[in-house]
Formats: sequence, C-alpha cells, structure tokens
Amino acid sequence: MTTFSSLGLQSGILEAIAELGFEIPTPIQAEAIPIILESENDLIALAQTGTGKTAAFGLPMLQKIQPEQVRPQALILSPTRELAIQITKDLETYGKKLPAIRSVAVYGGASIVPQMQALRRGVHIVVATPGRAVDLIHRGALDLANIRFVVLDEADEMLNMGFQQDLTTILSETPSARQTLLFSATMAPEIQRIAADYMHKPREISVGARNSGSVNVTHEFYQVQARDRYEALKRIVAMVPNFYGIIFCRTRRETNDIARKLSVDGFPADAINGDLSQSQRDEVMDAFRDKRITMMIATDVAARGIDVNNLTHVVNYELPDELESYIHRSGRTGRAGNTGISISIIHKREFHKIKSLEKVTRQRFVKKLVPSGQELCEVRMISLIDDIVKEQPDQTLLAPYMARIHDKLDHMSKEELTGKLLSLEFHKMLSEYKSAPDLNEEAVVKREDRNGRQQVSFVPYQINIGSQHQLNPARLMGLINQELPMRLRFGRIDIHPRKAFFELEQYNGLDLPRLMASADFDGTPLTVSKAEAMEAPVYDRKKPRSRDGGSRESGGRDYGSRDNNGKEPFYAKNFGEGTPKDSTQGKKRYPKRKAAER
Repeated sequence: MTTFSSLGLQSGILEAIAELGFEIPTPIQAEAIPIILESENDLIALAQTGTGKTAAFGLPMLQKIQPEQVRPQALILSPTRELAIQITKDLETYGKKLPAIRSVAVYGGASIVPQMQALRRGVHIVVATPGRAVDLIHRGALDLANIRFVVLDEADEMLNMGFQQDLTTILSETPSARQTLLFSATMAPEIQRIAADYMHKPREISVGARNSGSVNVTHEFYQVQARDRYEALKRIVAMVPNFYGIIFCRTRRETNDIARKLSVDGFPADAINGDLSQSQRDEVMDAFRDKRITMMIATDVAARGIDVNNLTHVVNYELPDELESYIHRSGRTGRAGNTGISISIIHKREFHKIKSLEKVTRQRFVKKLVPSGQELCEVRMISLIDDIVKEQPDQTLLAPYMARIHDKLDHMSKEELTGKLLSLEFHKMLSEYKSAPDLNEEAVVKREDRNGRQQVSFVPYQINIGSQHQLNPARLMGLINQELPMRLRFGRIDIHPRKAFFELEQYNGLDLPRLMASADFDGTPLTVSKAEAMEAPVYDRKKPRSRDGGSRESGGRDYGSRDNNGKEPFYAKNFGEGTPKDSTQGKKRYPKRKAAER
C-alpha cells in the first residue's frame, strides 16, 4: 500500500499532513508527487475536481521551494478568487512545519493595494486569478523573472471563462526553464494547444477515463414539462430531508428567482452569482459551509472555486450547453471518498443530451419519477417521526412542566395526539399536495385529449393595470410568471385601458393575490383579485370596433379565443418557454403584401 512517507516527502510536510489525518494518498497524489519531486519535467494531470489536486502539486512544490530566496518562485493560476484563497490556505497548512514560506493570494474583486504591499514585502508563492496577475504585471508589482514553477489549476475552467489571452500573456513573462504543471478535469482541444505552445515534452497522467465523471457519483434524471420544472425541483429536494447541495441555473436572474421561491416555500436556500459583492459572497458561503443554508443556487461561473467536500447532491435545474460543464458540476459531489447524486431536470426535447452525457461520462443515467404529493407527505412525516424517536430529551429541564403538560393531554388518545401533532406540522403541505397533479411527462401526455390539447381548468383574475400602462399579453405573462412557484398555462387575456382580465390554469393551494401583493409594474403597485368567469367574446360585425381590436362597448382588446367556443386558449407556451421579455416575443411575423395584392 502506498503511503505519503513512501513518496519521498520530508518530515516537516509529513508531520503537517498527519495532523490533518492524511494517511493514504489519492491516486492523483500517488502519481503526481514523485514526478514533481524527482524531475523537472512538465506534467499534464487529468483528474476530477475533489480528488486532492492541491496536495498533488502543493506538497512537492513546498519541498522544492528555497526559503532563503524571498522572491516569487512559484505561480499558481486559478479560475476564481475562492479557489485562489482556498489554495493559499491549504499551502499554509501543509507548510506550517517548514521554515517560513510566504504565500499570497491575489485576485480581482478586492483592493489591489494590500496585494501589491504583500508582494513588495516578499513572497515565495503567488496564487492568482489570471486577470489580476496580468494587472499586477503591467503595474510592475509582480516580477516573474525567477519563477521556477507554474501551476495551471483547473485549466479547462480558466479557458471556458475566457482567460486564454491572459494565460498567454502570463506564460510569456515566465522563464522558459520553468516546470509547468497543468491540472484539469477534461482534455479540451484548447488544453492541448496550451500544452503544445507552452510545455516541453510534458508527461501525462490520468486518473480514471479521460473526460469521464467521478465513479462516486450516481446520475439521475427526471423528465417533466418545462413549465413544471420548479414544482418538480421542489418535490425532489423535499424528498431528501438531509439535502445539502448546489442547484445550477443558467442565468443570474434565474438563480435569484429560484432562491426566492425556495425560501418562500420554507427551504433554507440562497443564491450566489456575479451580482454579489465579495463581502456578500463571503457571507453566503459562510452560511452554506455552516449549513445555515443547505441549498446554494448558482451559475456555473459563480460556483467555480466553491470547495465543500460533503455535498450530498448536485441538481441541474437546466442542463449546461457544454457537456464538459456537466462533468464539473457533478464533480462537486462525491468528493473526498464520499458518494453523491447528480440530478438533472429535463424535458422531452433534451433527452438526446442525456444519451450524449452517458457517452461522455461513461456512466448510466437512471430515470426517476417525480414523487407524487402523497409520497412526499409520507416521506416528510416519517422523517419527523424518526427525529422524534431519536431525540433524547433532557428530563431535568422538562421536569417542572411535565405535570401541567400531562394535565392538558391526559384526555387525548395516542391516535388523537399523533393526528393533531402531524396536522399542526404538515397542514400547509397536506393542503397543497391534496390533489397535486402527476408532473412526470408521461402522465401529462395521458391527460391530453384526442386533439393533443390538455384538458385544463382555468381560474379568472383581474389586475389593476392595462394598456395605458403599456401592458400587453407578453408583459402580463412575464409579470405573473415571475411570481409563480411553477409554470402554469394562460387562457384568455383581455386588456382594458386601466385593468386587465386573464385566465390562469387552476392549481390547488395557489394564492395568486398573496403572491402578487408585493409586486409592482414600472412603479405601480399591483393588486390581483379573482374575477367573474370570463366569457368568450361574441363579435357583432355590425357594431363599430375600437382601434385596438376590442368592441367599443368594452373598451378592451381580447387576446384569447377567436370564437365563442374558446377553441384556442392563449397559452404561455405561445411565447416560448420561460418568461417573455418584450411585446414582440412570440408574435407571428407576416411578409408585407405587394401593392398589387392589397
């Protein structure tokens, strides 16, 4: 069995890592450390995130640093400030038994002045994000003339983030005799080009199949209608009482929306994205590490550098465009010897991506069914009962109150007491999921009629804005969708100058007036209330028409059915999936007729 002591590391380093509980090196450490210690060869190391890459390059590099020469001897480039900070902390821990080796993290999003002052005082190791490193080079604050080691950590991520030009600038400033160590989870073509241009006959080692996913991660997917994506997410995470993970979204706005909806629904969630300042980001990360929040909603860019080893789940609210990004996402769980689950929520048109991911990761993706409302309530109740059974109360603290409590409860049977307790704890959930629909796509298809349209019941509402507020169907649907915890269909929409009526698919437990109570439209506070049933308009060709298309009597414009049978309700999908952004989205465009045709 390979041990750290058999790899050639000196006693000071061995003592430090022994205090951390490190005994057996990971595969990437066992292969990389001897190569870096015993030679000056360049190295390409392919391994998943969370396999111990920092120690793989950090331990041998610390041993080869010359403490008496207080100048930058090693440059470690990292894609994010969080990862740069984490690497610096790890190096300080690994080297605490060695003669003073100074390291500094330099990164954007923080004042450059203290970083320049630290460089002037003298350091041995610089851990930097590419953009800040280039800035310091141009200011003359970072001298790379004596660099002996260059580490490109998560090189594929740096290239995905657009740092290729910065990497070229930095590497051109370093001595050609340096030892270049490139660590990456995937071997993208850009990585091969960097190796060809800036590395000399590099050795290549790979832990696991190239570009493959971690063997400690189970891959699952749920297939639902796109409009049901949030509701499916809510049920999936609610089924896991100990859920602790990252939920990946495509956009910053989506991260904020999902985090807000989850918080309203009682889940400990928060968002992390590029809109946060460094102090705000640190506050969210501290809460996540302390498990005061257990759901981090993040974009790919914002999640890079998050170093948490015990995540139970990663959820792809939407699949990434690049297959390699999925490998990075799923690699956030199943780390440090733990197992994890990577979940993807897809719709039918995305199924081909699952097949492609199976080929890339060389792992099978298991199709799961979104739990029903009854299953969800049962799991949550059993979880509560298990917690009660495990609880060991301090009888001395409770003793003064027990006589009074027994007095109050003596007349109740065990069954009655249990029922009251569960009702008190789960009343809202039981009401919400009493008649909750099956969200699985196969079940949705079965609810369709012979013409392919779903049999949907609509609820009519009235809102206090209209055409005078520049309201149109797209903006109305976008406004409502922003506040909904799930995607619902729209029926008829009737817009008047100062108010509008619309139909929304019926959903048990939905309180739309409450959800919209704090919303506004271009500064106008919104009031939404249930309305009388909207009747399909009966057009009288003899009656004069208003210029906006509605009858002059109503002063409004009907955007719904074109006849009295309500054949073609104005569904949100007519404007595409997601939130409509402007009034032109989804409208049909017709070519202008020639003059002769008019």
